[in-house]
Amino acid sequence: MATDYDAPRKQDDEIKSDSIEQLKAQRSQAQASKIDEDETAVAEGFELPGADLSNEELSVRVLPKQNDEFTCMECFLVRHRSQLATEAGGVPICTDCAS
Repeated sequence: MATDYDAPRKQDDEIKSDSIEQLKAQRSQAQASKIDEDETAVAEGFELPGADLSNEELSVRVLPKQNDEFTCMECFLVRHRSQLATEAGGVPICTDCAS
């Protein structure tokens, strides 16, 4: 908030005369004047350069889990058997999650 240093200052008796209700009313008026913007509406109008991927196709070859792989029950990633840390109660956990 800008301060006008050339404006006359209030005297002590003027400051005490301001009621709390007046101060609350001034505060609520100041807050009401702020603009509420919907973030999603603002984001829809904003586009990054080169971000148009509508004509792009991704082709990924998905392989089923192999015999020497397991699924970690902590991170749910498929890992090689060499990364098996523990299999407590039949639940395999990888070395990354075990540490």
